[in-house]
Amino acid sequence: MSLDLGACSDGELAALAIGGRQGAYTELMRRHRDAIFRFARAHTANDDAALDITQQTFIAGFAALKRFDQSRPLKHWLTRIALNKCRDWARRRTVRALFSFATPLDNAPDPVDLSADVERVASDRQELANVLAAMSGLPAKLKDVLVLRTVEGFSQTETAAILVITEKAVETRLHRARNKLQEILRG
Repeated sequence: MSLDLGACSDGELAALAIGGRQGAYTELMRRHRDAIFRFARAHTANDDAALDITQQTFIAGFAALKRFDQSRPLKHWLTRIALNKCRDWARRRTVRALFSFATPLDNAPDPVDLSADVERVASDRQELANVLAAMSGLPAKLKDVLVLRTVEGFSQTETAAILVITEKAVETRLHRARNKLQEILRG
């Protein structure tokens, strides 16, 4: 009789994956990829970067699966990995931006033309893009809390555990993030 992987808990799937069961990896990815992608997209405001970060998150997570504490939710663990990948992406982007200013104009990359994308999307998609862009401009400490609480729907306790901060810090940062986001959007 074949084991129904869809009925297994994340912890059971992790154990099966560690044991070499390829289908367990596939089921874990199926369960969590959309949430990780949404999280990364909210951080980067870039679908391509979010896809790359999602892939990097699962590669890193599966490589380190033996270190996963099965008493904790796998979604939290993967989100923490994705958060680190988002921070790495932001650092690389900052470094690239610094170097692009240092290169002669003849060698500089063409500026990105966002108008073509904006013209293609419907008004609700455009509004979402504006919000995501504004969110990506928030300081990391504020953005992390805002994305975890409002986009991913984690509780205050879960958010505090993922970010390794107090629940009060989550509350304070969320309040500041919402105020800053409104300020940017009014802009």
